[in-house]
Amino acid sequence: MKKSTIFVVVAILAITALIGFRLSSNKKKIDEKKQVPTNTNVAIPVTVARVEEGTVTQQLVKTGNLIPFKQASITATTGGQVVKVNYELGSFVKEGAVLVQLDNRLKELSLEATKLSIDKLDKDVKRYNTLLAGNATTEIQVNETKYNYENAVNQADQIRKQIQDANVKAPISGQIVAKNIEPGEYVSPGTVLGTVLDVNRLKVNVLVNESDVYSLKVGQTINLSADVFPGKKFSGRISFISPQGTDEHNYPVEITLANNAGLKAGTFVNVDFSRTSNQKVLQIPRSALVESIKNPYVYVLEGNVANQRKIKVGRDMGDTVEVLEGLSAGDQVVTTGQLNLTNGKTVQITK
Repeated sequence: MKKSTIFVVVAILAITALIGFRLSSNKKKIDEKKQVPTNTNVAIPVTVARVEEGTVTQQLVKTGNLIPFKQASITATTGGQVVKVNYELGSFVKEGAVLVQLDNRLKELSLEATKLSIDKLDKDVKRYNTLLAGNATTEIQVNETKYNYENAVNQADQIRKQIQDANVKAPISGQIVAKNIEPGEYVSPGTVLGTVLDVNRLKVNVLVNESDVYSLKVGQTINLSADVFPGKKFSGRISFISPQGTDEHNYPVEITLANNAGLKAGTFVNVDFSRTSNQKVLQIPRSALVESIKNPYVYVLEGNVANQRKIKVGRDMGDTVEVLEGLSAGDQVVTTGQLNLTNGKTVQITK
């Protein structure tokens, strides 16, 4: 009786162990089938679009900063101690007005001495000419006296010029915006004593592309606006169109306007040429952008591999975005499936 019981128990344990072994073996096989080999590069399904050059029609409006019509430095052309400064910061001055006076007393004394020498030499020249007529002197002596006389006259002219330069004058009419000198200081030739701006007129320089610049003419009236004066318009005229463009085929255009409204140099303005512009620009679907317009990049298809590329975008035109840098016409960019991509990932194009 006891032997039968033991046999039954052993049999049950053996069957249980066999069932456990079978289940474990089957689970291992199922897990191996589910597991994807790590060295297999599975192609990610994506859709792509070609980068194309399209025409965009919009108003020809450019932006820029107002700059003074003229700007000049007040510069010393001779050295000396400053005796008097005839302007303050913000003063309005006229062209040619004496702004800074330098001490020129020694130059004036030197001029007086040179004048005395000139008078003496002038008399010597006349005397030696008389002597030469009577064969009482040589022609060499006469020529040497003439040379000394002419050299003294030339020296006097140089001193007069130095005395004139001691009065530093305003190079242009305008307002003083920098004062770099005070009485008592010593200056050297070339020292900048201040800056004067002519803001009675202002100008703005903008770049206009090749397809639009030929429709513009010097003297043409242009409308301007400034964000600091909402709703207000200013009138200017084209004063210059460059005959030579940049490497990007843009042409510098200068617009000048009378400053009747008290505008300040440096103000940001919009320049409206009152005409439409048909521009060809590179465009991609907006869906191709992986991140926002502020930090854009796309995946570019190269063979069957998607490579990440940073780009610079321009205008947002709804379904498409203007591309300024980073892509060329004909490139293929991924428009769907980017979330599954990493740089250098193999892809498969789906329709």
